[in-house]
Amino acid sequence: MSLATASLAPIERVSAAPTPAPTPARRLRAVPDGTEARGFALYVGVDQLKALEAGTDLGRVVERLKQLLADLVPGSETYAAVALAPAGVGGRDVDVVRLALQDPAALAKHRQIEEPTPKPRDGVVIDISRKRVLLGGQTASLTYKEFELLQYLVLREGRTIDRAEIISALWIAGDDEIPNERTIDVHVRRLRAKLGEFEVIVRTVRGVGYRFDRHADVSIRQATTPSPDFF
Repeated sequence: MSLATASLAPIERVSAAPTPAPTPARRLRAVPDGTEARGFALYVGVDQLKALEAGTDLGRVVERLKQLLADLVPGSETYAAVALAPAGVGGRDVDVVRLALQDPAALAKHRQIEEPTPKPRDGVVIDISRKRVLLGGQTASLTYKEFELLQYLVLREGRTIDRAEIISALWIAGDDEIPNERTIDVHVRRLRAKLGEFEVIVRTVRGVGYRFDRHADVSIRQATTPSPDFF
């Protein structure tokens, strides 16, 4: 009995699947030259009630996010802060969170919306954000140094500032004219004259210096420095 020769079907070559190209890292926007990104802030807008309705709570959400980050980047560090707001304040959750956590860009936007140019009113408005003083709605003609002097006292409300400190804070070496302690009195006198009936807000502490005292008809507007968002 002869053995039949079996014909073998040719083996089809199977090409290996191409290796996927690595996903390029997304470039961070608003990172100036000479700086490096050291982390990020992720604002999460969800209140406790929404979390409970979804079968969880804010504490568990935080722990899951921290665990996810630890899995993605071992050795990473995290810090979680809960944003608190008055009950019934309204608005989008994430916007409330950004404001509560003092996000600079959100604060700048909020100031533009909620703090328009002061309307004329009786009294004095010391507008530090715009470097001006309004008296009864009219801009007072303060010089640059007079405003700087008033601002320095305002930002240290209730503390007596001696003349030597005023000189060292508002004048630097190389200025055309650096006053002595006596000429500071002249600057204060001119400032008071321009404040009119509100001159009493800049008080003299005999033998020491000057102090800003809050007055019922004085309002102060602070400056907020905007900062770009990061993505």
